[in-house]
Amino acid sequence: MSTSEPKIYLLPNLMTAGNLCCGFFATLTIFEGIKLNDFSAAYPFYEKAILLIFASCLFDLLDGRLARMGGKESPFGQEFDSIADVVSFGMAPALLVSKAVLFNLPSKIGWAIAFIYLLCGAMRLARFNCLANMPKNDEASNDFRGIPIPMAAGFIASVTFLLIFFSKNDQGNDLGYWNWVLAGTMLILSWLMISNLRYPSFKKVDFHTRGTLWGILLGALVIVLMLNEETRWYTPTAIFSLYLIYGLIRPLLSKQWRRDLEHAFDGKEKNS
Repeated sequence: MSTSEPKIYLLPNLMTAGNLCCGFFATLTIFEGIKLNDFSAAYPFYEKAILLIFASCLFDLLDGRLARMGGKESPFGQEFDSIADVVSFGMAPALLVSKAVLFNLPSKIGWAIAFIYLLCGAMRLARFNCLANMPKNDEASNDFRGIPIPMAAGFIASVTFLLIFFSKNDQGNDLGYWNWVLAGTMLILSWLMISNLRYPSFKKVDFHTRGTLWGILLGALVIVLMLNEETRWYTPTAIFSLYLIYGLIRPLLSKQWRRDLEHAFDGKEKNS
């Protein structure tokens, strides 16, 4: 093989391909829902699309972990991952929200908000790649600059999932003021993606990471809530909301508090 050929590692890039596949089918499923005149009949398509976006989040989590565990990080994997993320966490959520929730807003406003979200997500990924390729010193932080697009997409998808659940229970199609709430939320997320706020990356979490009692307890609680019929609609929104809010209040916390909170998840040894 020529030395000029990019290194393509199998397992991490298969996970990225799974991410892209879920994003592709989520987009197709949303288009199937759009074709239906009866909005309530489109609910199953939108719910399926949201679950596919959640699956994309899982694949995106795995590809980076597998690459770092095996020492198989590569420029090809980095670029491939960003392209997949634009589809799964940019295009699919923007299309979902503009048709599933923002449909009651004037069409130009709904599409403009969705496009701003997509544009900011793409710019965030481009900035991430540029920063990743810059020389790093020993004191370089592993934190994300701006909220990562998978978390932004997960928040949008989980809130839409919850709003569809509320609308189904009310036997109505009008989400009322929630249209404007979610529209404002998308604009805030767009700003957060390209902001300089620091979010923890938890990149050191892998299959060899030592757990903590609090981390295991919290993980078990999340699993129980996800399996419970009454709470599974609310749990994804709560998880993504906590991460989003933590990034906003993180600068206000002391270094000791941040270290203790993040230690419960990343398994790093605390300084004595």
